[in-house]
Amino acid sequence: MDRAAARCYLATMSDLSLTILAETANDAQAIERLHERTFGPGRFVLSAYRLREHVDHLLELSFTAWIGTLLVGSVRQLPVTIGDTSALLLGPLTVEPPFRGRGVGRALLERALKDAREKGHRLVLLVGDEAYYSRVGFKAVPKGRATMPGPVDYSRLLVAELVDGAFDGVSGPIRPDWSMAR
Repeated sequence: MDRAAARCYLATMSDLSLTILAETANDAQAIERLHERTFGPGRFVLSAYRLREHVDHLLELSFTAWIGTLLVGSVRQLPVTIGDTSALLLGPLTVEPPFRGRGVGRALLERALKDAREKGHRLVLLVGDEAYYSRVGFKAVPKGRATMPGPVDYSRLLVAELVDGAFDGVSGPIRPDWSMAR
């Protein structure tokens, strides 16, 4: 590809508009294929997936990212408890590899957190890279404050307070919110 053609391609890519929409039941198969491509079969043994086994994610707090008719990313949120305190577990957050580094993940995160806050949720947990997620307000859960089923790297267990002080005094096992069980 010559330089003129490359400039044209890059301009076209940056001009494409990203649309963030609430997930619908019709998106499930496309999102599952996206998860297969980006996470592979090993995803099912992760602690966060074990929490998802009995409680569905909340469609109204889970989002998809589209460029035209192409699904390029998604994020889901699941109701959990930390001890007796209600919270959300964010994830998986995934973006198609060619679209990474273009703000898709951040747009999904910002929408998910904004809508969770607007719907009265106070805490959001996730397992991920603090350097990435701290940009939208996540910080490490202090050692020993919360436990997850199965193996987890506790240095990657993060929390975002959607209300100041919401994590004060909260501790205990992280479990699915059984009041929302299927």
